Amino acid sequence: MASCGGSRKLNQRNGRYYSAREMARMKAEERRRRGARPVAKAKSKISSPAGKSKTVVKRSTSSANISKDLATVIEAARSYEGTPYKYGGTTRLGMDCSGLLCAAFAAIEVQIPRSSNEQALWGTPVKPQDLQAGDLVFFGGSPGSNTITHVGLVTEASPESVQFIHSSSSLGVIENSLESDYYLSRFIKAVRPRL
Repeated sequence: MASCGGSRKLNQRNGRYYSAREMARMKAEERRRRGARPVAKAKSKISSPAGKSKTVVKRSTSSANISKDLATVIEAARSYEGTPYKYGGTTRLGMDCSGLLCAAFAAIEVQIPRSSNEQALWGTPVKPQDLQAGDLVFFGGSPGSNTITHVGLVTEASPESVQFIHSSSSLGVIENSLESDYYLSRFIKAVRPRL
């Protein structure tokens, strides 16, 4: 399997190349300039296709509510949006879901486990209603599965939805809503990373 540590990744912006870390910092600064949203709480009822429902409390989370390091990790992950999926990949030419997280955490010089199963043990368990930006969410390959096959990084937690970024095998690096029937039915657990 590919290693998380590797050469520095580069991006081009305005005709100049920047490292993933520099790109993440620039994007984080742009978001800070736009202003932070206030923290809000809301209860909502979530139903899965299997007919189960639960009431969860969600909080909106802006980069002002999380550590600078986690904001950098999220921005680094977002800098890979559009990168195609490649099993075992960790570069802009192609990456898988756990490779995306390795590359994102590398932006703050934190080396994390390579596989989604190992990443699921790298942190403190979090209840779905307590999700915050920067948490890791884990999924199975089919509805109701208990075997972790996929991981994503929460980018936003608001009263309306929880958004996460991941590398989809069909669409590459993309942000999706945790509340979609597809992901909700496959959700297994969430953890808050050890930083």
